[in-house]
Amino acid sequence: MEDLRLKRKSIELGHLEAWLTKGRGSFHFENLTSLHSLLGGVLRFTGLRRRGERNALRPVIRETRFSFAFLPQRFSGFKILHLSDIHADGLPGLAERICEMIDGLEVDLCLLNGDYRFEVYGPSHNVYYNMEKIFSHIKSRGGVYGILGNHDFAEKVPVLEQMGVKMLINESLELQNGQDRVWLVGLDDPHYYGCDDLPGALKNVPEDGFKILLVHTPEMIKEADEEGINLYLCGHTHGGQICFPLIGPVWLNANCPRKYARAGKWRYGNVQGYTSAGVGSSCVAARFLCPPEIGLIELHRGEE
Repeated sequence: MEDLRLKRKSIELGHLEAWLTKGRGSFHFENLTSLHSLLGGVLRFTGLRRRGERNALRPVIRETRFSFAFLPQRFSGFKILHLSDIHADGLPGLAERICEMIDGLEVDLCLLNGDYRFEVYGPSHNVYYNMEKIFSHIKSRGGVYGILGNHDFAEKVPVLEQMGVKMLINESLELQNGQDRVWLVGLDDPHYYGCDDLPGALKNVPEDGFKILLVHTPEMIKEADEEGINLYLCGHTHGGQICFPLIGPVWLNANCPRKYARAGKWRYGNVQGYTSAGVGSSCVAARFLCPPEIGLIELHRGEE
């Protein structure tokens, strides 16, 4: 665990130069700021920039239901607010819009899938005001839990925990409802940093326990299946963010089969999973044919 912390810190210190592969990603588009500027320039030149920004400020609430034969009975009907890739400082007005949409939602648990800020370099303090604003509108009976993404530095962890978020960095914890229990497992970012440790995080989890895995990207599906994960929640890809008619997303930025990187529900072996389109935008604050989403996931016991 300590070796992984040192690895992450060393990558953070050289983040501007170290854009080549560190983790599972084959290419790190987020770290090439010149390409971001080029994409932004193309949108301005074509007159699409403002429309893209308007689209990025119109998140939808996407409800998804999962059924598991071995879900503990008292967790049937369990509701999860799933927020991924918030990038809360990337577009003025986004945090306020998120607050409006989640204000009336009452859930059993809130899970944050990483990438809280827009940039991948520099200090993180600019995002905290908006994150605190969003947290003040979350109504979660079982608390708020989060992980780090590839846009996040480890310095965020104590600050977010002061705001009431329990951060899971290659850790697990037991969630109890009466006599029934499930385990929530959270990993460090596998895409850029490569500091994930799934076996270590599962060290104190019973082999036959029901496991919910929170990891930033869909790139660990094979390992998750081998380790008996039941539900895999991730984001990172933004569903492509900018999609085209008929073609769909051009770039999904994940080293895994395309069907797991596209936004939505999927299955790999015995693992059921969901890849969020994210509620924020990355690289350029614009979306086309891929609306930002606030996830509302409901678990049920029954036939899968």
